[in-house]
Amino acid sequence: MKNKTLEPDEDGMLPEYDFTGKNVVRGKHYLARRQGYTIRIHNEDGSVTERHVGPTVTLDPDVSAFFPDAESVNKALRILISLISLIPSRQMGEEKAAYNAQ
Repeated sequence: MKNKTLEPDEDGMLPEYDFTGKNVVRGKHYLARRQGYTIRIHNEDGSVTERHVGPTVTLDPDVSAFFPDAESVNKALRILISLISLIPSRQMGEEKAAYNAQ
């Protein structure tokens, strides 16, 4: 038996990936990822383990160049939160009021 070499179509898809006539929806899981979801694992002993996965956040390309993983993003945000918490709330309110008056 000879092996056939499949040539991709003009759109880059191999002929074996023909979705014509099928009910295909692009991005049908997109909203679930944006809202977060729960994973349920049914164990052999009858117990169920649940894990909630929070909403997915997508970084813009210029930002992701500086933050290659979730750990670096979380570290930077924690530093920012600690800096913001050093500013007394009264000063923040005054700055906001001055900005709105302009």
